[in-house]
Amino acid sequence: MVFDPATLTYDANGLIPAIAQDAESGEVLMMAWMNAASLAETLATGRVCYWSRSRQAFWRKGESSGHVQTLVEMRVDCDRDCLLMQVAQVGPACHTNRRSCFYTVIEDGEERVVMAPIA
Repeated sequence: MVFDPATLTYDANGLIPAIAQDAESGEVLMMAWMNAASLAETLATGRVCYWSRSRQAFWRKGESSGHVQTLVEMRVDCDRDCLLMQVAQVGPACHTNRRSCFYTVIEDGEERVVMAPIA
């Protein structure tokens, strides 16, 4: 079956959430947004490209930091309204210089940081 991006469910702004997961370890690295054009670029180049809502522009992961994400596999969820991007991540995925954007834990009503920035 040929993949047709038009069959995905985008929000009112033409965006779909995309979760980046390390293809080797399974670690969830980050969540960002894609539109049809950034998805098409990702599939065409193999380098993950998101849509920056704040800049209203393409966000080619690693373009300025060198922390590139290379697409290994893309999966679509059952409702076709979320993507799972299994990636090979170079360096930290988070803009805080941490491996993952999910570096805090909530336990017993308390929040604590469990991952330090990469030196």
